[in-house]
Amino acid sequence: MACADSDKSAAKADLRAKLRFRRDQFARNLPDFVQAIAFRAPPAPLRTLLTSQPIVGGYAAGAHEAPVDALLTIAADAGVAVALPFFRARDADMRFARWHPGTPLEAGPWRVMQPVDRTEPIIPALLLCPLLGFDRHGGRIGQGGGHYDRFLAAHPDCFRIGIAWSVQEVDRVPREPHDASLDAVLTEQEWIVTGERL
Repeated sequence: MACADSDKSAAKADLRAKLRFRRDQFARNLPDFVQAIAFRAPPAPLRTLLTSQPIVGGYAAGAHEAPVDALLTIAADAGVAVALPFFRARDADMRFARWHPGTPLEAGPWRVMQPVDRTEPIIPALLLCPLLGFDRHGGRIGQGGGHYDRFLAAHPDCFRIGIAWSVQEVDRVPREPHDASLDAVLTEQEWIVTGERL
């Protein structure tokens, strides 16, 4: 059993490296006009979700990650509360704090940008998830910290939408029992429903 777990971990680490390289190369070579319009006009089902949930969680995209700013602005303009993840320390659980598009962020313990005001943690009903890879069965592979898997395990009713470039798709993500499934994925090319809840 330990050997099988080790093999899965090694396979995931190898896949992460390949997907990170693939994503970075793709994003670096995207024409400016594609960068400008990507993810700005979500399909009707996602727009409905963004404007009908009480709290929408997103993330501050790092270099080469698929951006969610435009999606969070759609939610905020509809009067929906928007939240971003934060960490009080490197060994702390991921939590979410209210944030409004355009307001300042600061670097957190993982060097990921997070809200400055973290006095009132809130729980998103819809979460836009960053990722390194995805499949059409709801599989998601992240950076390897397990932060999103733990958060989603604690909040199973939260809708989870992966946001990714199309090149981040794989045939099948290696899955372990603790890995959270996605309900759908949005890429710059298509809207992919991967679960039964949407």
